[in-house]
Amino acid sequence: MRSNTTYAEHLMWQLLRAKRFMNLKFRRQHVIKSYIVDFYCHEIGLVIELDGSQHGVEDAIEYDAERTKFLEALGLKVVRYWNHDVLNRTERELDDLWIVCLELKSKSASL
Repeated sequence: MRSNTTYAEHLMWQLLRAKRFMNLKFRRQHVIKSYIVDFYCHEIGLVIELDGSQHGVEDAIEYDAERTKFLEALGLKVVRYWNHDVLNRTERELDDLWIVCLELKSKSASL
């Protein structure tokens, strides 16, 4: 696990922790098979990844795509947000996350 978190990860954790967001329990730096994801909610099968500028280079784009494909094959929903958007457009990103969580909650309720 990483001991150094970005400002965006710290902010997101403050918003998600202790069931502060939609009464959902999120874990940070959670291990799923051979990967460590930034945030994970088991209840609705959601992975949240926060990406910095290093994720914009070709090798990282390919790696992220493979990783996302692997996690989705496990039945998980993966959403990605740019660090700068989390820091500078927090409300917009949370609105998007709210919609994703509502959709996943309604799917899990109908199962």
